[in-house]
Amino acid sequence: MADVSKFDREFLRSVLTLAGKSDVDHLLFISDHPLSTGDMRGRPLKKKLIYAVTSDKAAEDLKAQHYQAVAIPSYGYARVEKVKVALIAAASENLLKEGETVLCLTGHGEARAVDTLIKINFGEELEDQVVTVDAMNLGSDFNSQVVEALIQLAMEVGQQGYEGHSVGTIIVVGDSTAVMEKSRQLTLNPFQGISEAERNVLDPKIRDAVKTFAILDGAFIIREDGVVLAAGRYLQASSDKAKVPLGLGARHAGSAAMTMETKAVAIVVSQTSGAVRVFKDGEIVLELHQTARRK
Repeated sequence: MADVSKFDREFLRSVLTLAGKSDVDHLLFISDHPLSTGDMRGRPLKKKLIYAVTSDKAAEDLKAQHYQAVAIPSYGYARVEKVKVALIAAASENLLKEGETVLCLTGHGEARAVDTLIKINFGEELEDQVVTVDAMNLGSDFNSQVVEALIQLAMEVGQQGYEGHSVGTIIVVGDSTAVMEKSRQLTLNPFQGISEAERNVLDPKIRDAVKTFAILDGAFIIREDGVVLAAGRYLQASSDKAKVPLGLGARHAGSAAMTMETKAVAIVVSQTSGAVRVFKDGEIVLELHQTARRK
């Protein structure tokens, strides 16, 4: 890695030496600037190394060189949020197993130098927040690819808003029959009458449509396989047992209650901060904050 200080190079060498120890299962390298041949020389790290980059093409190029690589969105994450998002992406590709020791190395923004090292045991918690889709124990009914796509979509809504305005929304995934029974339509459902094959969130065009319709009041209801059933639904669930931190409003309370009364998962975008919170069984199981929002 060029354009870094002597201390930065020493820091990197120290981390790579640590990653080579038998106690470490993976090195998750979260940077768009891959390690150089010189950095890797003499270090048997290729099987442990997982790159997280912000370009699909860069990820494919690394895979062509027989590296493990995943693509993550290129938004203004804080360092810890970068780690969470990269772990989610790696988990969705089945590159990590529960109980493995992972060293996560990242830095600030697009800088070449990496300056932050976090050690975790995969499946445990980081800052009291569950950090992986797999660790949410969603069960076999859920498609982790769908959940990951929706979390990334929620981050886009929180960061970009709509035409310069901040937007908050709710995306409820799973147990769709029960969720539909415990909700009612507030506005015309823009997805009604469209074939299922043409309204799955794994299709980028549908994700763009969801971002557009996020300005509507109410929640999106999405089946476990990614099919959008409705937008603009009012959640009628209520529960005194749901655990919603002070300061979070009706959008979060309604989502928490719905996940208490059903087996669904709710992804909530805060209109105030752009933060994304995932609720399961009435509790927050993942929380992602943005360092900056697009103006």
